[in-house]
Amino acid sequence: MTTSPRPFWPPLVAGFALGIALLATFLITGHGLGASGFITRLAAQISEWLAPAATASNTYFGPFIKAGAPLASWITWEVIGVLIGAYVGARSAGRSSVQVERGPQTSRGQRLVYAFIGGALVGFGARLARGCTSGIGLSGGATLAVAGFVFLAGFFIAGFVVSMLARRVWQ
Repeated sequence: MTTSPRPFWPPLVAGFALGIALLATFLITGHGLGASGFITRLAAQISEWLAPAATASNTYFGPFIKAGAPLASWITWEVIGVLIGAYVGARSAGRSSVQVERGPQTSRGQRLVYAFIGGALVGFGARLARGCTSGIGLSGGATLAVAGFVFLAGFFIAGFVVSMLARRVWQ
C-alpha cells in the first residue's frame, strides 16, 4: 500500500460506472448483477462432494446438482471477476491492506463476531428474498421491477434503524 492513497471516485462517476457494468452484464450474460446465488451454488457443490446421495435428495440443494455442475454457472464467473476487479482497483488506488476496522470501544474479536452475525443474517435474508442487494435491488430496479424498489426502500430503512440502535448500544 502506498503512503497516501488516491481519493475515492466521486459518487456520480461511481454510480455511472456501476450502471455501465450492470448494462454490460445484462448484454453479455442475459442476467443482472448478483452474488448470493454463487454462495448457494458453492454450498451445493461442497455438499455434493462430501455427501453426494444426501445432497441429491435434498430439496434445496438437489435441483442445483440435478442441473449439473453448480459452479459452471455464469454467476461463478461474475463473482471471480468482481474479486479480481476489486483487488486490482484497491491495489491501483493504494488502498489494499489487511486490517480489521472497528470503533474505539470495540475489540477486534467483537468486530469479527458482529461481522459474522451480520453476514449470516444478510445471507439468510438474501436467500429468503430470492436475491441479494445487487440482484434484487440494482438489477430489479434497473428492470423497473416493483420488488426491486420495495426491497431498496426496506433495505435503507432497516439500515438507518439498525445504525441508530448500534450507535446507542455500542458507543
